[in-house]
Amino acid sequence: MFKIENNNDLILVEHLKNGDEASFQILFNKYQEDIYYYAKSLVKIEVQAEEIVQDVFIKVWVNRHLLEPEKSFKAFIFTITRNLAFNFLKKAANDRELISRVFYESQKSYKPTDINLTEDEYKKLSQRAVTSLPPRCQLIFKMSREEGKSYEEISNELNISANTVKNQMTKALGNIREFLSLHGDIVFSLSLLYNSYKPFL
Repeated sequence: MFKIENNNDLILVEHLKNGDEASFQILFNKYQEDIYYYAKSLVKIEVQAEEIVQDVFIKVWVNRHLLEPEKSFKAFIFTITRNLAFNFLKKAANDRELISRVFYESQKSYKPTDINLTEDEYKKLSQRAVTSLPPRCQLIFKMSREEGKSYEEISNELNISANTVKNQMTKALGNIREFLSLHGDIVFSLSLLYNSYKPFL
């Protein structure tokens, strides 16, 4: 018989999948702190990190019938957390007031050694992000951002549709954001994207 103190994720997820609220509560209590600190490390803002924790577990409960108990539950919820954090940061990248708030919260937690990182270093990092793109994607990105060409001009020059250009640019920006988040400070990375890589309409 299932016991409420059982701490085995596989068993807990199996019961959660069948709508067991006690199992859900145990998993929430077990992982909420880890999810909070992971979210905060990405978005910097405490309130936003708390909202992400709530959103993660709301998604888990609403979609409990889709859970796969044999797979890592921790990896699953960390992936949801990462996606929610990135969605917030994408919004921040296009909202000066919001990104200023992220900067403020980030700077409060900086160590002196962190502050010594220069804008030039982050620009070099963003250049590395661009060179990591697939060849065609990189070409279109450079034509747009470095040569200042419109989507229509790129479309005509490469003999491809404007929609293809737009899709490649969307892919490029997504890949660059992910590269920067993995290799550098997400807040400065977003700042560079905001100031240097705003899309041409």
